[in-house]
Amino acid sequence: MSAGGGPSVQVVREALTAAGSPARVVELAETARSAEDAAAALKTPLGSIVKSLVFVVGERPVMALVAGDRRCKAKALPGILGLEGEVRRADAPRVREATGFAIGGVSPVGLKEPLPVAIDAGLDRFETVYAAAGHPHYVFATTVAELERLTGGVRSGEIAEEGAGAVSA
Repeated sequence: MSAGGGPSVQVVREALTAAGSPARVVELAETARSAEDAAAALKTPLGSIVKSLVFVVGERPVMALVAGDRRCKAKALPGILGLEGEVRRADAPRVREATGFAIGGVSPVGLKEPLPVAIDAGLDRFETVYAAAGHPHYVFATTVAELERLTGGVRSGEIAEEGAGAVSA
């Protein structure tokens, strides 16, 4: 692993600092590539892990920040974000193009381009939540209110449902 996590992690650090966030990026000994991995590495409940999921609505990439123990209801995204069009999961090249990050380390901050963001209100169950910081071994601890401020996201109880897996059909 490169010192400090490499350029993607540095982008996240700089974005947090520029936004005046108290959040600090931390390195994990174990991978945080999946929500389950991150929860195990941090010894925290699965629901406190923020999954950064990228979709395309029409031709517009969007992000859903969903609790690790919940499934994103992708069909709800257009209504929540005030967009129109068919919803589909972004493939790996589109995720990198839109965010600047590779799948497994997609951060909700420091994005390559501003994206509309929907935030799962189910994250409100936790005082502290953990989001990816640009690399599978790096995360940052924050609050849902801070995530909302940092991303300009819309908090919604309609974006996710209980259950395993990232996305509901």
